[in-house]
Amino acid sequence: MAKKITDKLVKEIEAPQTSNRITYDTDIKGFGIRVTAAGAKAFILNYRAGGRERRYTIGAYPDWSVAAAKEEAKDLKRRVDRGEDPMGERHSERGAPTVKDLADRYTEEHLPKKRPSSRQDDQAMIDQIILPRLGKFKVADVRHANIDRLHREVTKRAPYRANRTAALLSKMFSLAVKWEMRIDNPAKGIERNHEEKRTRHLVSDELARLTAALADHPEQTSANAIRLLLLTGARRGEVLSATWDQFDIGAGVWIKPSAHTKQKTEHRVPLSAPAMQLLSDMKATAHGNCLFPGKSADQPLTEIKHFWAAICRKAGIKDCRIHDLRHTYASILASAGLSLPVIGALLGHTQPNTTARYSHLFDDPLRQATERVGAVVTAAGSGKTAEVVKLHDGGDAA
Repeated sequence: MAKKITDKLVKEIEAPQTSNRITYDTDIKGFGIRVTAAGAKAFILNYRAGGRERRYTIGAYPDWSVAAAKEEAKDLKRRVDRGEDPMGERHSERGAPTVKDLADRYTEEHLPKKRPSSRQDDQAMIDQIILPRLGKFKVADVRHANIDRLHREVTKRAPYRANRTAALLSKMFSLAVKWEMRIDNPAKGIERNHEEKRTRHLVSDELARLTAALADHPEQTSANAIRLLLLTGARRGEVLSATWDQFDIGAGVWIKPSAHTKQKTEHRVPLSAPAMQLLSDMKATAHGNCLFPGKSADQPLTEIKHFWAAICRKAGIKDCRIHDLRHTYASILASAGLSLPVIGALLGHTQPNTTARYSHLFDDPLRQATERVGAVVTAAGSGKTAEVVKLHDGGDAA
C-alpha cells in the first residue's frame, strides 16, 4: 500500500489487529510510516546495500515530524547512493566494544601476568573507579577530556590513587590500540599529581617497642610475617605469598620466583642468622607449603593491614606503613656503611635510581669517615701522630 504521507494521514492512520503495518510514501521510494498493534508509529526507510535489503528506523512519531522524517530519508538515500550503509553502520556501532568489554579482556588476558598484589589493586580500581564512570562508554568514544575529568575527580580525595588510575587506564587503552579497538590512546598526556617519595623508617626506640608488641600479641602468624619483613626488606606481597619450597634454610638463601617479584626476575636473597632462626622455628610447626597460611593451610594469608594498625597502636608508632619496614631495612644497611649497589641488590632493585632514594641515609657513616680524615689532618698540623682506624668496607656510596 502506497500513499502520500502527510501529517493528516499519520495522525489518522489506524493500528492493525496484530504485528505491524507499513504505509509507504508515493514521493520518496522506500520511505514509510510503520504502525504497531499497540499504536506506536515510526518513520522507516527501506533500501538495498551490498545486495541486501535493509530497513532503517528513522525515528518515532511525533518526536519526528513528517517533514523532518522526509528530509532525513532523502539524506539517507544520498548516503546509500555514495555506497554507504547507514543500517550496517548502526549495527556496527551497537556492537562496538565498551570500556566494560575492554576491562573484561584486560582482566582475562593481561592481569594474570602481574603479581598478586598488583592484580588485586588493578581489579579494585577497575571495579570501584573506572567502570562506574566509564564502563558504558564505547572504547572508540572515550576522549582525553573524559579521563582527565576522572583523574581530577579522584584527585580530590586520593591524589596518589588518581595517578595509579590514570596509569592503569593508559595501559588498558594501549592494549586497546594493540587489539584494534581504536587507533590512539586517550589516556596519554594526563598531568599527574606530584608525589613525595616517603623516607619514613623506624628508629631504634620504635624498633624496640615494635618487637616487644609483636612478642606480646597472641596472633603469631601475622607477627612472624612482620618479623620476616623487617629481617629481609622484602615486599609485603613477596612475604605473604612465600612458600617453603622457595627457601634453602641450610644454605641460608631465599629464592624468590620471578612471578612474585616486581622486576619479573628470579631474586636470590641471603638470609641473616636471625632470619634463618625465625624460619626454622616456624618450620617446626608448619602445616602445608605456605609460610603464612590464611583460612586454610594451602591458602596464603592475604592481608595484615588491620594487624599492623593494631600493633602500631600498641607500640605507640605513628604514621608508619607496612612498606616502611622495607625502608627501615634499607636505612639500617645504609647506616652501617653498605653501598647503594649492595642495598639495591638485597632489595631486588634493577635500576640504580630506585635505590638512590636512600642516599641521604649515608650522612652518618660519611660524617664518621670525614671526621677521621679531619682528625688525621689536624694531628699532622700539630706535629702529633693520629691513629688511622680502618673503616668498614661498605663500597662506594655514590
